[in-house]
Amino acid sequence: MATTTVPAGLTGQQWDDQYFVEYVNQNWFKKFMGTGANSVIQVREDLTKKPGGSITFALVNRLKGEAKDQNETLEGQEEEADLRSQEVSIREYAHAVRWKVFDEQLTAIDLRQAHKDILQTWNMELDRTLVIDTLASKNGVKYSLATEAQKDAWLVDNADRVLFGATKSNASSLDHSTSLANIDNTADKVTTGALSLLKRIAKNANPKIRPYKVRSAIEKSDAFIYFAPSLIIRDLVNDTAFKTHNEQARDRGMDNPLFSGADYVWENIFIYEIEDIQVLTGAGAAGIDVAPSYLLGAQAMGQAWAKRPQTVDDTFDYGRKKGCAIKQWSKLEKLRFGTGDTDTDDPKDCGVVTAYFAAVADA
Repeated sequence: MATTTVPAGLTGQQWDDQYFVEYVNQNWFKKFMGTGANSVIQVREDLTKKPGGSITFALVNRLKGEAKDQNETLEGQEEEADLRSQEVSIREYAHAVRWKVFDEQLTAIDLRQAHKDILQTWNMELDRTLVIDTLASKNGVKYSLATEAQKDAWLVDNADRVLFGATKSNASSLDHSTSLANIDNTADKVTTGALSLLKRIAKNANPKIRPYKVRSAIEKSDAFIYFAPSLIIRDLVNDTAFKTHNEQARDRGMDNPLFSGADYVWENIFIYEIEDIQVLTGAGAAGIDVAPSYLLGAQAMGQAWAKRPQTVDDTFDYGRKKGCAIKQWSKLEKLRFGTGDTDTDDPKDCGVVTAYFAAVADA
């Protein structure tokens, strides 16, 4: 009687399906992702169903005209809709591991599964890094690769949605490095007052930064999301007003941020500690360290997908070596919409207020 043998390729595909489920469920940023314009990270998957190298995200700015009454003529006084767009081009992200088949005989662990586990960890860390690098980027250029001229140009275009330290006047020069050098370790640590200022900046920016409409039964109203590194969170937690708010005034029941997933809450700003956000060594006044943090609203970032994470098994050297790779075709970018005559003129970060505060290391 013949017995069917399952090909190795099908075994890999079975793992591939399981991995995708785990990938989605374990993605820390999943709660902020969605296909609608309300999402902090707007996800578009058009290219998973058709060929192409880019996806266009659209923004329709709010109307600003005044209402007409019954005695005024409406015809001829229509307001033109301000339509903007951004094209996001995909790229491949891939990595691979390889091992000797003979070593499978020498070890008690499942080498194939062990290598796939570390690939999965690598992929999760990649997504986290991409979000952090994207938030720090200047008009699509990675912060570490951006020139001073590119940083300055970004600051000029985004002056209404950037804060250096505790006061807006620290950016009076509209020079990025000079503005960072105005941040000191006394007046420019993050405080509740600085958080409230960030929220006012978001609401008064032009165009305004739309709040993120939370869908949870716990978080019931419009909100902003705040990502900050550990050293900035440390200073916020030590702020007197913040201590009082969280120790005495905060609800002890299911509305506590511990139940909603946020580390802290201030004026409907949901605060999350992201320890991997880069510290800018020596960039502040008298050479102190400073760090960026981000207040996010709707459409802060856009993610284009053409191929979800996929694993591939292979053999080499006459079957003496095995390998496993993981790859995905995607791109994550801050959504930026031109404020000039065309979509690409004078681009502003659509849903992000960038704030820099003192971030001096623990003594």
